[in-house]
This record gives sequence, C-alpha cells and structure tokens, in this order.
Amino acid sequence: MKRTDLDLASRALGGSVRYVSDEFFAACEALLMPAPPVHDTTTFGPHGKIYDGWETRRRRSPGFDWAVVALGVPGVLHEIVVDTSFFLGNYPPEVSVEATWVDGAPDRATLERADWVTVVPNSAARGNTANTYRVYNSQAFTHVRLNIYPDGGVARLRVHGSAVPDPRVLGDRIDLAAIHHGGDIAECSDMFYSDARHVLYPGVARTMAEGWETARRRTAGNDYMVVTLAGPSRLSFVTLDTGYFLGNAPGRVRISARSDDSDPWHEILAETAISPDARNRFRLSDDEEVTAVRVDVYPDGGFSRLHLMGQLSPQALSAAISQWLLRLPAQASARVLLGAGLSGVPVRELTDKQLLSLAW
Repeated sequence: MKRTDLDLASRALGGSVRYVSDEFFAACEALLMPAPPVHDTTTFGPHGKIYDGWETRRRRSPGFDWAVVALGVPGVLHEIVVDTSFFLGNYPPEVSVEATWVDGAPDRATLERADWVTVVPNSAARGNTANTYRVYNSQAFTHVRLNIYPDGGVARLRVHGSAVPDPRVLGDRIDLAAIHHGGDIAECSDMFYSDARHVLYPGVARTMAEGWETARRRTAGNDYMVVTLAGPSRLSFVTLDTGYFLGNAPGRVRISARSDDSDPWHEILAETAISPDARNRFRLSDDEEVTAVRVDVYPDGGFSRLHLMGQLSPQALSAAISQWLLRLPAQASARVLLGAGLSGVPVRELTDKQLLSLAW
C-alpha cells in the first residue's frame, strides 16, 4: 500500500455498509470501524459467540453472502484488505470484490441495477489473517461489494486508495456554518437527545451522540433548526451528514434562506429525500446574499454534521478582518499589520482593499 493511500471505506471518512445478505451472528457496521478488531472469549449472546465484525449464519442453500459498502470518499482503489482476525472455524475460505460508481444517494434497487466491475476476482482467504489483494484498475468508484463464499465472518474491510474529489463542488469556498468560522444555531425546535450546535463542530462525528437528535414527533408538523452564517454570503452547496444515524435520520429535508431577520424565508433546496448513515450533498439554487439558513427535517430525527459551503461577500470579509484585528492584543495586531506593510495605520482607518489584502 502506498503511504498516501486512504482507507476510503473507513467510517472516519463517512463510509457506510448499505446492504447485506445476512448478519445473523454479528452486525455489519463493525466492518468499517477504524479501530482494530478486539476479541473476548467469554462473550456470548442469544445467537452465539459475539464477534467484533460481520458474521452470517451457516448457509444451507446455494449461493453466497455479500455486503455493499458506500465509500466515504470516492476514489481509485489500490488495495483491498479482508481482515478475518479472530475468525478461525467460521471464516470464508474464498472472497471476491466488485466496485461501481453511482452518483447521489442510491437506494438498494439502484445499486442492484448498477454496473459492477470485478476488482478482486475469486481468491482464497485465510482465517485470523489480514488477507490483502492488489487492485489493478484506474477507474474511480463510489461503492464496493464484498462477496464471501459461501458464508462466515469478516472482522474488518479496508479499501485503500486515492481520493478523487468531485469537481462540481470544488472551488474557493468555506463552510459558512462552521462554529470556527462564526456560524451558530439561532433557533431549534427540539434538542431532546443532543445539542443542535454539535452539527456545526469540525471533523466527523464518532458516535450518534456527537450530532443533533430530536425526540420522536407524535404531533403534526416537523422539526427544524436555524443557522446563522459567518456573514452575508452566497451559498453553493450543502452537505447533510447522517453518519451513525441509521434508524433515526430524517426521511426528507428542505432548506430555506433569508437576507435579514425581517425578510421572509425563500427556498434554496426543495423538499428532498436523504439517506441514513451517509453524506448527502446537494447544490443550492440561490444567487442572493443570505445571512441565515433554516433546515427543516421531516418529520423528526437528526444528523451528525451540517456544512454550508459558499463565499462571504467582500464587504463581510473585510468587516470580519477588521473586527478580528480589533479583538487581537495590540502587539499581535501590530505584527499582522507590519507583515502586510500597513504598520502605523489605525485599524479603523484601513480601507476595504487594505483589509482584504490580509485575507488568506
């Protein structure tokens, strides 16, 4: 594996097991956990020995078991690791891996109709081993399907490769909702299980508790949150990350925006379905400068992160720089201005052009 390779399927990057043929003995979600598997010889449950991995029942009919994984980051695959750690009498003796590219948030039927390419042909596997298979294919993929013959258990699946960013969402943009950029929660209909502010935190949530979750709605209507942006901005796209929200993600979302507290909300993303345990990304249709966004979830539920990408207006950016300089200790502010060749000029007298020259 190259040093620069990522585990494109890791849950730390948003990878998710979408569908499996069977998970009678051990749930499939453990397949993508970043941490190495562990084993306790004393743990047993109603279905038998509890393993840190994915395990199917003993197959008594023709066929084989499989798991479909949505990569957290689409990319070119270099190496697949099928780790059977601690699976000795119950590992699959043979495996294969297929891959496909499907845009958006496909459902099971769409994935079943997709064009799957074999990237690891039927190959022998050993128990209690990190079975490693090279991939010789230069295409980029969004999903992989692990096939195990005929059944058994796998502790971890690693999909090593290089990320291929989506050029439709690249550009000179920032996350205008992020807490560290000045975004905040202005209003929220319900915070029964967790604080709505969590969705504006940096990084990827490690558990469902690190996101926002409402109580189950038993009345008419829907839940929502209002996010104030870092300043007047033009938005380009939104990412609603429902990572770890499996049975309690919203069924649909709608996003509106406004330029001022006294203005009416106008729709920038029509009500649309989203996938659980996935990164749902949508382009926003709006050319106006806005200062706040309302996210309606239908009817309830939650998600782990919200990213509203766009550009601050030049006036807002210069104002933010000015306020930042004024809040800095005098010596620190002086060093910044000196480095920009603006020493001796009071901050309040700087022009917008001079302030914008400080932006990085």
